[in-house]
Amino acid sequence: MSPLPRSPLRDRIKARAQELGFDLVGIARADALTPEADRLRAWLEAGRQGQMTWLDRTAEKRGDPARVLPRARSIISLAMNYSHPDACTGAYHISKYAQGTDYHRVLGPKIDDLCAWLREQEPQSTSLGYVDTGPVLEKAWAQRAGLGWIGKHSNLINPEIGSWILLGAVLTTIDLDPDPPGEDACGHCTLCIDACPTGAIVEPYVVDSNRCISYLTIEHRGEIEAGLREKMGTHIFGCDICQDVCPWNTRAPRGRESAFSDAPMEWSDVALENLDEAGFSKIFRTSAVKRPKWEGFRRNLDIARRSLKAAG
Repeated sequence: MSPLPRSPLRDRIKARAQELGFDLVGIARADALTPEADRLRAWLEAGRQGQMTWLDRTAEKRGDPARVLPRARSIISLAMNYSHPDACTGAYHISKYAQGTDYHRVLGPKIDDLCAWLREQEPQSTSLGYVDTGPVLEKAWAQRAGLGWIGKHSNLINPEIGSWILLGAVLTTIDLDPDPPGEDACGHCTLCIDACPTGAIVEPYVVDSNRCISYLTIEHRGEIEAGLREKMGTHIFGCDICQDVCPWNTRAPRGRESAFSDAPMEWSDVALENLDEAGFSKIFRTSAVKRPKWEGFRRNLDIARRSLKAAG
């Protein structure tokens, strides 16, 4: 009896990605991102990037995958659901994605495994994987690969699992048939725009990092201007407001990856308020919360304390 024919490589890639724990996987052609790159340049020219100067340095590469991987033919877009019950039950808020293990530590090895598997399937091929660590527009590729659409809050939304998703991408020289792109389904909804306390969503699909609580608590170095401090509330790392109000998240299923729901500490107000630098380094050693370093985290906590005191 003749052996059954193997399924097409694109189908095996998707099956392998799902075995590795990814909830969504799609494929796009590695063409230049012309409209997306134009929007990125306009965003940068308007100064929306704040202190994230690496975006200026890598803008040209982000618009053309061939500048990152010569002979790139396909982009494999990957997404993992991190939705889980909020571990922050006290006064201070840490963004949901950061309440467990740093997502780079979770998605990175899985993407490395997928790249190694691709080399086994196509020994002459080259594949490069990224998890928010390289000159790749993950959200643009995810939309082109059919994983969803970029919402008015600038996060990717999938109609089945909402926007509580983390993205990765694999650039490969393997030529694969693409999936149809995702279609925008935000409609006339403006809940995310209306809910943002600092007015960071300056127009639909455009976020000004300089006003975004997530940027201010994570990437911004130094003092935060008074007018914004007063609107940050008790956010000490990140902000989920625009996703909390998104209708597409009302029925978001819980994610399968336990690393995102296993909080690295008890998120009590007392535990956070009594942290010193050594405790911060120890408790958050495997967490994304270490990103702003001790100085930034302490600044954020001081702002949140003052907000609580002002609220009475």
